[in-house]
Amino acid sequence: MSITILGLGPGDPQALTLEARDALAQAGEIYLRTREHPTVAALPHHLTIHTYDYLYEANSDFDTIYTAIAGDVATRGEQGDILYAVPGNPLFGETSVHKILAQARAKNIPVRVIPGLSFVDATCVALGLDPLAQGLQVVDATDLAYDHFPQLDQDEPTLVGQVYSRAVASDCKLTLLVTYPPDHSVTLVDAAGTPGQTMTTLPLEELDRSDSFGLLTTLYVPPLARISSLNGLAEIVAHLRSPEGCPWDREQTHESLRAGFLEEAYEVLETLDEGDMPHLREELGDMLLHVLLQTQIAEEASEFTLSDVVADIAAKLIRRHPHVFGSVTVSGTEEIIANWDKIKEKERGGKKRVAVSLPRGLPALAQAEKIAHHRKVKPSPSEIAERVEKLTRARSRDKALGEILYALAAFASTKHIDAESALRAAATRELNHHNQEVSDE
Repeated sequence: MSITILGLGPGDPQALTLEARDALAQAGEIYLRTREHPTVAALPHHLTIHTYDYLYEANSDFDTIYTAIAGDVATRGEQGDILYAVPGNPLFGETSVHKILAQARAKNIPVRVIPGLSFVDATCVALGLDPLAQGLQVVDATDLAYDHFPQLDQDEPTLVGQVYSRAVASDCKLTLLVTYPPDHSVTLVDAAGTPGQTMTTLPLEELDRSDSFGLLTTLYVPPLARISSLNGLAEIVAHLRSPEGCPWDREQTHESLRAGFLEEAYEVLETLDEGDMPHLREELGDMLLHVLLQTQIAEEASEFTLSDVVADIAAKLIRRHPHVFGSVTVSGTEEIIANWDKIKEKERGGKKRVAVSLPRGLPALAQAEKIAHHRKVKPSPSEIAERVEKLTRARSRDKALGEILYALAAFASTKHIDAESALRAAATRELNHHNQEVSDE
């Protein structure tokens, strides 16, 4: 009763290890995840070969296929000895192997894993890539294809394994284009480490126009030409705060950066009002710098880390969107908001929020909108007009004007209008009119 899992290497029979050759010589039969591998043709003739290719033909869901393979291998391992072989290295991108190992542990079946040369080794040799010196990320094409945002560091090289079809390549391309430019050069490496090895370099935007796809195809994505990842920027900020960094950056504290952060926030709002996207890109970078500086200062004081900040907001987003990340079904936006309020109440330990808490630095119009959002009574247009009419007769015109402004902000809230932005836009128009009049004189 045992299971032996053997790696067939990247495709060239010469790459089989001596341990693998000995195991093949001693075995009477072998079970293959797939026959579609160059080394299969060179297996010893005395072996009786079984394959699980029929499962691929009957199912389109890989998890179902790998679960079925693992179940069959584990059952045979309970009844006797079985030799199961997979392409490459058994522990590199082989879901069926991990499922087998889990079942074997649960059933106390002895397992022997015979390593093989992986596609990573063969591809690195083909590319002349040193993973230790240059760094390396390895991701499965199917996983990347399903991502909405590539979970990659753009400052390090990446290998995308098992790009087996044009459809998968197309989905991978769309994910990568979120953070990589369309003209970024990538390389398709097919049958690495075999006599039939080919390499095709092309722009990322043309990835799915190639014909170089198969079960042995790997995509190489080199790093971007300049520092572009959050990790890279965090390293720069940490360097600036280090003893060998910048004296000004080392002197900063949470409090000293406060005014600058507020100023950057207003500059972001200004670029949004102007619709100036290149400037917005720059200003968002300045805000991100402030976030990282505050986080780095906190890390140095053992208060919290960047990982804590990211983990907290990620958990909050997932927790507050059960209709996206869970099994909750909603009928529309109103139900989403209602669920959001229930979730926030649960986060407060079941206590309903009574008092409204607002940041002290929030502009007055924005404060009024936030308060009005929580009030049940909303002023109507006729009430606003009535208050405006009374302004000229009011003893305290400051108070009367304040009530009018509050009523207008509250009314804007009911119509989903940002009063602060609306007033800023109106003021900008008047300023432009004034400047034009002055220039015409």
